[in-house]
Amino acid sequence: MTDGPAFAAEIGRRLRALRQARGLSLSELAHRARVGKATLSALEAGTRNPTVETLYAITAQLDVPFAALLTDPAPAPPAPVLPVHGKAVTALLLETFEDASHTTELYRLHIRPGRRQISPAHPEGVTEYLTVFQGTALVGPPDAPLTLPPGSHASWVSDTPHLYATATPEEVHASLLIRHPRRPRR
Repeated sequence: MTDGPAFAAEIGRRLRALRQARGLSLSELAHRARVGKATLSALEAGTRNPTVETLYAITAQLDVPFAALLTDPAPAPPAPVLPVHGKAVTALLLETFEDASHTTELYRLHIRPGRRQISPAHPEGVTEYLTVFQGTALVGPPDAPLTLPPGSHASWVSDTPHLYATATPEEVHASLLIRHPRRPRR
């Protein structure tokens, strides 16, 4: 995901707090997210750097935006946010917005050529909006991906697995908005 034991420890602290706040055992969350219990335990202990795919699988089962692991909910001076890395994608959280009905995350996104990333499903009703600035992206449903050249944009419901790849040998530079419907806490 990114380098640094302090970063892994902070992600682990936030992950454990979110899991415990929802009354889930380590075993139950690992089962729901389809990750090994030892993997989840190491993530919470801060001894393992996760991939973006693993964190998306976990946050989907916690029913929280991905940004919940990258930022503290308590008002505090903003800490520097580090990029997260997946098989094909590097994402940097730029901002989180909340209104009465949605939480929206804004990311700077780079998609590396020659790699395909299938991101796990988000909770029901989550929508992604991608705007491409450079390169040509292949995104959305893996069986019918959208091709987005520079200057174009698209959106898709992302509560099913979805693809991130490049259509050419050039790296893609884009912005990504992820809108999560707000739900009452369980």
